[in-house]
Amino acid sequence: MDRVDGPLLDAAPRLKVISQLAVGLDNVDVAEATRRGIPVGYTPGVLAKATADVAFALLMSAARRISESERWVRDGQWTLAFHPLRWLGVDVHEKTLGIIGMGQIGLEMARRGRGFDMNIIYHSRSRRPDLEAEYGLVYVDLPTLLAESDFVSLHMPLTPETRHYIGEAELRQMKPTAILVNAARGPVVDSRALYTALKEGWIYAAGLDVTDPEPIPAADPLLTLENVVIAPHVGSASLASRGAMCMLAARNLIAGLEGNPLVRCANPEVYKA
Repeated sequence: MDRVDGPLLDAAPRLKVISQLAVGLDNVDVAEATRRGIPVGYTPGVLAKATADVAFALLMSAARRISESERWVRDGQWTLAFHPLRWLGVDVHEKTLGIIGMGQIGLEMARRGRGFDMNIIYHSRSRRPDLEAEYGLVYVDLPTLLAESDFVSLHMPLTPETRHYIGEAELRQMKPTAILVNAARGPVVDSRALYTALKEGWIYAAGLDVTDPEPIPAADPLLTLENVVIAPHVGSASLASRGAMCMLAARNLIAGLEGNPLVRCANPEVYKA
């Protein structure tokens, strides 16, 4: 998450290549690197499945109150063998999953939702008729997605346009029984508005793999709530996925040092200069 921008590039006049161990590039000034003729490598295509696994795990944990009830057990509060009204959550199967951002990770999230017989609707910069035909997805506008979804899962990049994409107005459009999942970037959600929404019951719960800022401060009010599950940005943290990311980042780095095109380049136009 280090900032790679003009001042850093000024301090590194011999820099030949930037290799980012991530698919997101919000911390890199790609335009400035391109202006200076520096290729920027990144690692798409090798972490989508692992990240979607974590996003769906957060969805299920928030829905069925897994983290909250696990803390209750560890605190020694499990004293009754069974109670029919204890730890009631919401069902996942056959519910409506609304996906914002239908890239590789969004598609993997849709595939997992289909395994639970969920109705999948989506909103994205580009409509995907091919995926609609193959997976039964339904494209809707954002207000419709927010109003109809039982689960809203975010999978868009962080850009100036998507910063606080989900704020007070959007949270108020969601069902009071809905759950928000963010496995994209923390700042796409207005965290103050999310805290209020969770505390006052505008929405039922949230599952977050990312926060704003990161790491989340110990005094952040979100950490006082029971109806939010927060993971420390572990979306791609499987042995296989991180290994593949490291290998791809290293290949990008070596290619750039040798003056060859990068395996995965975020600014291929640098080679046309």
